[in-house]
Amino acid sequence: MAETMVHKILREHLVEGELAAGREIGVRIDQCLTQDATGTTAFLLFEAMQIPRVRCELAVSYVDHNMAQFGPENHNDHLYLQSVATKLGAYHSRPGNGICHQVHLERFGQPGKTLLGSDSHTPTNGGIGMLAIGAGGLDVAVAMGGGPFYMTCPRVIGVELTGSLQPWVASKDIIFRLLSILTTKGNVGCVVEYHGKGVGCLNVPARSTCTNMGAELGVTTSVFPSDDLTRQFMQAQERGDSWEALAADPGARYDRITKMLHAERDAVVIENIRTYCAGVEVSKPDKNGFVKVGFDKIVIDLNELEPLCATPGSPDNITTVGRHAGKRVDQVLVGSCTNSSYQDLMLCAGALKGHTVHPNVEMGVSPGSRQVFTMIGRSGALADFIAAGARVLESACGPCIGQGQSPGQDRVSLRSFNRNFSGRSGTKNDTVYLVSPETAVASAITGVFTDPRDLTERLGIACPQVGWPERFEVDDSMIVPPVPADRADRAEVVRAPTIVTPPGGQPVPEDLAGKILIKVGEKITTDHIMPAGAFLKFRSNVPEYAKAVFHPLNEPDQPTFHERASSLRDAGGHGVILAGDSYGQGSSREHAALCPMYLGVKAVIAKAIERIHKANLINFAIVPLLLEDAADYDRLEEGDELRIPALAAAVRDGAETVKVTDASRGFDFACRLELSERDRRTLAAGGKLLLTGQGSR
Repeated sequence: MAETMVHKILREHLVEGELAAGREIGVRIDQCLTQDATGTTAFLLFEAMQIPRVRCELAVSYVDHNMAQFGPENHNDHLYLQSVATKLGAYHSRPGNGICHQVHLERFGQPGKTLLGSDSHTPTNGGIGMLAIGAGGLDVAVAMGGGPFYMTCPRVIGVELTGSLQPWVASKDIIFRLLSILTTKGNVGCVVEYHGKGVGCLNVPARSTCTNMGAELGVTTSVFPSDDLTRQFMQAQERGDSWEALAADPGARYDRITKMLHAERDAVVIENIRTYCAGVEVSKPDKNGFVKVGFDKIVIDLNELEPLCATPGSPDNITTVGRHAGKRVDQVLVGSCTNSSYQDLMLCAGALKGHTVHPNVEMGVSPGSRQVFTMIGRSGALADFIAAGARVLESACGPCIGQGQSPGQDRVSLRSFNRNFSGRSGTKNDTVYLVSPETAVASAITGVFTDPRDLTERLGIACPQVGWPERFEVDDSMIVPPVPADRADRAEVVRAPTIVTPPGGQPVPEDLAGKILIKVGEKITTDHIMPAGAFLKFRSNVPEYAKAVFHPLNEPDQPTFHERASSLRDAGGHGVILAGDSYGQGSSREHAALCPMYLGVKAVIAKAIERIHKANLINFAIVPLLLEDAADYDRLEEGDELRIPALAAAVRDGAETVKVTDASRGFDFACRLELSERDRRTLAAGGKLLLTGQGSR
């Protein structure tokens, strides 16, 4: 039977379960990666498991997030991560070596392998033909210890690419188009598999841009086939012996996908599905105006694609760049794990050569890795950036996670990044658009929102043709190898006082007597729950970082979430979070579960919860409850007293629903327990660490 590429990799790595969509499976993990914003906790949890050495094929600890060192916290973490990684058998990529996903693609990624990373953009390496999945740090710690990763066997969404990209149209515009079709919601338990003749016009960095931002779809991961262009990339990285061809079998069938959409509110999305999908069927609206939309695959003609952008607030607010033509731009940033490759930066430098960044614009450029930085330096492109007036930033995540370059009040910022959640830039009520590097550099030159295709006609700037290097500048001197196992006992782990062992969980209460501590709306991200930016330096100290839970949503002159939750916890009560649809989208940041757990939160009641965050909640013994009737969300309010009798028994005994009583308003409502047997055992034990029998509270 003809197989998809996804199923080929899963079958090769399957250790438990069967490959049937929706069933739980256990998968062997070949490679693991961590980064410093999540890696400190991941390695502390790994140590708590008392496993002496990394047992997967390869693990790499990267430092790329918390680079600004105001106070000792970040440097303390860097020292811990290097020492603990080398002692326990992992490689360590030092500060300055680059962004984890870019460096891993360059130096470690391998077609057909599985990769689990404690960062939601780990799917970047799907551009090289890996099954690369983002997860919470505890799941990654288990995988480093040789344990399988448990996931739902996915439905595979086929995305057929035809034609070829036209000048000034970017691979970023492909993923923008896909976001306009699938949106950020309703894609849990799916994997995107790209195929078709159009794949052949995309090099590995271009493919990785698409798989990187696939994280914004909420899918488990995205993959491209491994072909001759993959081989060329790996040979240029001096790793040609790790290449293998991998693609779907001819005639492989992709899963039929169904989505529930609102006929009026989602009219644009429904029209996009009709335009770009095959086998589309739309049901009649139900009494609430929702329709069931089904389709077989997505087909994107690259010849017809035009420059697109995501407007402020969400990566799926997609419009054409031309719609905003002439709007003043104040800041332009090129970089992040999405668009900081050699090809991206050479294109921007080529367009800027002989020009100056518009006087109304501040432009910043972040090379994705030391390799990229070195190569643009030796090519002369770095000098072109400097001559044009661009500010060159270090090879790190930087402004993408709110670490510097926050835009001014009421100023428009164009960024070649992957997320534009409100306030993520570090500026409250910011105005951030996501664009391709092509649109970014065009707008930096003109000072206004500019379709890059207009540069050729207006200024005579032809789209730069970036040649493929026969050999990348390979220098692994900033990657520290682990010490040999026979010398590991003598290696010292550096532990500063700012690094605090994370607290363990507690079993689900027999009867939950709780209070709704906060009611939040739709599409609440992990940045809303646990803000990054200036707060991220506290992530190695849960009691300190917990003070920032829901900081962006705290009301002025009112008790903070931390204060309300702490008071309830200390009085013996149970905290409950009430949320709308797509709760917990965005980062894999497990602190968005770990810190609320520390504050006494025992349950999250929501219309829907995103994959990684749901797994993190379960890992730290917070029960995810899904409203049986979404209309009940409107009846509930912050401060309501809730009762769930026999909750622990319901979790243990396989109950699919529980009755919840709102004692404050005098009504009952039902919630679904969508849990696997493993999830139930994890919750009953008090979390994944305690389930192993090796951790301690």
